Amino acid sequence: MVILISLGGVFEFYDLFFTGYVAPGMVESGLFKPESLGFFAALQPLAVAGFGTFVFSTFAGLWIGALVFGFVADRFGRRFIFTWSLVWYMVCTAIMAFQTTGLELNLWRLIAGIGIGVELVTIDSYISELIPSAERGRAYATNQFITFLVVPVVAFLAYALKGTHPFGLDYWRVVILIGTVGALFVWIIRRNVPESPRWLARHGRFEEAGRIVADIERRVAAEKGITLPPPQPARPEKEGRGSYAEIFGPLYLKRTIILSVFNMAQVIGFYGFAAWVPTLLIHRGIHVTASLEYAFIIAIANPFGPLLGTWFADRLERKTQICAGLLVMGIVIAIFSQTSEPWLLIALGVVFTLASNIMSYAYHGYQAELYPTRVRARAVGFVYSWSRISAAFAGLAIGILLHLYGVPGVAVFIGASMVVGICMILLGPSTRGQALESINH
Repeated sequence: MVILISLGGVFEFYDLFFTGYVAPGMVESGLFKPESLGFFAALQPLAVAGFGTFVFSTFAGLWIGALVFGFVADRFGRRFIFTWSLVWYMVCTAIMAFQTTGLELNLWRLIAGIGIGVELVTIDSYISELIPSAERGRAYATNQFITFLVVPVVAFLAYALKGTHPFGLDYWRVVILIGTVGALFVWIIRRNVPESPRWLARHGRFEEAGRIVADIERRVAAEKGITLPPPQPARPEKEGRGSYAEIFGPLYLKRTIILSVFNMAQVIGFYGFAAWVPTLLIHRGIHVTASLEYAFIIAIANPFGPLLGTWFADRLERKTQICAGLLVMGIVIAIFSQTSEPWLLIALGVVFTLASNIMSYAYHGYQAELYPTRVRARAVGFVYSWSRISAAFAGLAIGILLHLYGVPGVAVFIGASMVVGICMILLGPSTRGQALESINH
C-alpha cells in the first residue's frame, strides 16, 4: 500500500523538481522578459527575479491547494481526493506545456499547483492512518525514497534533451509533458489502494473499515506465516467537531504555531537549493551546460537520504532527525557559498541533498502525527500551506539576493532559516512509537 501511494506521489515530485532543471531553457525562450510576463512585470520584485515568477506561481498554487482545499480529504475521504487531484494536475500541466507567454505559463502553473497541493496533504494523512506506530517512520522514509527516485530522472532528461527539439517542441516542454503521460498510468495502478479505515470509522462506516483491516491482517499473516496476536485495547479518540477552529483550540494551538513557523523556515533551504541548484552553480562560475550536468549528479543523491532513513527512522525520535538535517543543511550551504571547485561543489550539493531529504521524510510524518483523524488533512494542509507561501516569496527573494549579493547572500538567508526551523521543532512533543490516539489525547 505504501508503494502504491508513493507511486502517486512520484509525479508530484517530478512536477516540483523539474522547475530548477527547465529554468535555463525557459529563460532562453524569452518567456520571462517584461513584455511576456503581462501584469507580473508591473511588480518590480517579480520583474527583477525573472524566472522567480514561475517559482512564485508554483508555490502560490500549492499554497491555495493546501490551505483552501486541505479539508476536502477530511470530508470526502483520502482515497477519493488522492485519486482525482492527480487528474487535475495532469490536465492543467499538459495545457501549461503549450503556453507561449510567461503570463499564461505562470497562470496555468498556479492552477496546476492547486491539485498538487491537495495531493501531498492527502498522502501524508493517508500513510499515518494506514501504518502501525512501530513502523510509521520507515513507511514515510520508504514513501519518500520512491518519490525522490524521480528527481534524478527529471534532471537527466533536462540534461540529455538540452538544446534539442523533440517533436518540434522546445526540450523543456517535452520534459513537462513526460510527467503528465506517466501520471496517467500511475492513476490506473493506484485505484487498488483502500480507503483509510480510521477515516471510515470516523464517519460511521464501521463495516467497510472492518473489512479493510481484516484484509490487511489476513495478508500480513499469510506473508509472514504467523498467527497475529489478539488486538490490544486502544485509547479511544476524543470526539470533536472536526473543524478548522479545533486546530486553534487549547490542545493544538501550540502545535499549529510551531509547525506553521517551522514550515515557513525549512522550505527556504529545501526548495531554495533544489529549485535553484543549476543557477547557483552558474553563479559559482560553472558554465550553463556543465551546471545541468553537475545538477544531475547532485540529483542522484535525492532518493538515498530516505533510503538511509529506513534503517533508523523508527529508532531515533522524529525531532532529532529533523533538527540534525537542518543543522547539516545550514553548515553545508555556508561552505558551498565560499568555494568554486567543481568536485567540492558537487560533494557539498550531495551532502545537502541527503540531509534535506532525511529532514523531509521525518517532518512529513511528524506533522501528520500531531493531529487527530477528524482534522488531520485540514490541519496538515494549514501548517503545510505556510511552506508553500514561504517558498513562493523565497523564490523571489533568492532571485533578488543572487542579483545583489551572489551565492553568499543566498547562503545567509538559508542558514538563518535553518536555525529558526530547529528552534521550532525543539518546542514540539515527542511521537516515536506512540499510537496516534495517545499523541492526540
